[in-house]
Amino acid sequence: MIVIGEKINGTRKQVAQAIQDRDADFIRDLARRQFENGATYLDVNAGTVPAREPDDMIWLVETVQEAAPDAILCLDSANADALRAGIGKAAKVPMLNSLSGEQFRIDGVLPLACEFQTELIVLALDDNGIPRTSEGRLDIIRRLVELTRAGGLPDEKLFIDPLVMAISTGTENGNVTLETCRKIREEFPAAHLTCGLSNISFGMPLRSILNQAFMVLLAQAGMDSVIVNPEERDLRGIMMAAETLLGRDRHCMNFNRAFRAGKIGPEKEA
Repeated sequence: MIVIGEKINGTRKQVAQAIQDRDADFIRDLARRQFENGATYLDVNAGTVPAREPDDMIWLVETVQEAAPDAILCLDSANADALRAGIGKAAKVPMLNSLSGEQFRIDGVLPLACEFQTELIVLALDDNGIPRTSEGRLDIIRRLVELTRAGGLPDEKLFIDPLVMAISTGTENGNVTLETCRKIREEFPAAHLTCGLSNISFGMPLRSILNQAFMVLLAQAGMDSVIVNPEERDLRGIMMAAETLLGRDRHCMNFNRAFRAGKIGPEKEA
């Protein structure tokens, strides 16, 4: 499972304060811990006003790369100027988060992804919002994939997000996401599937249990990437167990290595 670490996000109060204060130690610690706990990509979201976001994005990119130089950055913004600024400072070609059917993102984000041949998160929403049905979401994805292909971006670079809506606001929301995943996997087999996993449990008690159960269902539906907090040890174990049981872990090597390294299972006493 490809893990995109979610914690460097300016919508979080402590991160926003660190960006404002230029607290590099705080940001570097977040980056380092996420990478050490299995994140391949680190989401980088300044979350500041458009006029200052490019400068904040540059600072974040440079700071995160100091702590986790081997990570791939996932530049998270709807502001094309901020994305271009971040791309210019990224040591490796980053992922962009994200393209949707909203016209301003098609005009701003899509040309950057095609120009720099980045990996790209693609959201199943447009100017009318998030469709309630899997077919409505798939219609948006079809239109967006047509645009990315026309721009020369191969399907292998796409991380399609079917969008997870809270189960507390609709008891069928989980099923709609799972059905959308299965349809995307069938129609666009070369593309990746990703999502913000914890959205499913918003407003519910025992969120970690719901997140873990949904992780297993998503894996079975074809999900191969998640945007999560990689420091959640129990979730990490469930994720690796699901992939092993679905035959995606050759000779169970990843699971066994993680266990021997103490990364999953009960924490060993010091």
